[in-house]
Amino acid sequence: MHRMYENDDITVFWDSDKCRHSRVCVSGNSAVFNFARKPWVMLENGDNKSIWQIVERCPTKALTVTYNHDVKIVFEEENKRSVAILNGQIIGECDYALTPEGFDIFHTEVHPGHEGKGIAKRLVFKVFEAAERSRQKINATCSYAKKLLES
Repeated sequence: MHRMYENDDITVFWDSDKCRHSRVCVSGNSAVFNFARKPWVMLENGDNKSIWQIVERCPTKALTVTYNHDVKIVFEEENKRSVAILNGQIIGECDYALTPEGFDIFHTEVHPGHEGKGIAKRLVFKVFEAAERSRQKINATCSYAKKLLES
């Protein structure tokens, strides 16, 4: 399972396949990270600096974090994509097709000048979440999405 937890400034990514419940996150701040609660990550219960420090200590890298850089990620089911928006302009997208096997992510792109900021990962995770919530399998023919799915 792949999930994103966002506030205005940061996004925390969680990959359940990597999670071994070492409890570094929970012992670091149980108000933010609490396995007994749904959702189990509540960024509003902590400050960005301490959350970042806790996530960085995750031994399996099941949790990772990035700054948002004022970029909003929106899932557009009708267009079969997620888009990255900055100042009202689309600066990236992740496209998928519905196939008999489920979601096939075939394209991820971030416009020049915006690379290296975690935007592509946020775009792909938004599609991962939508597929998983609708109980669809995920396939990735896009090399970047495939890397995230298999890592």
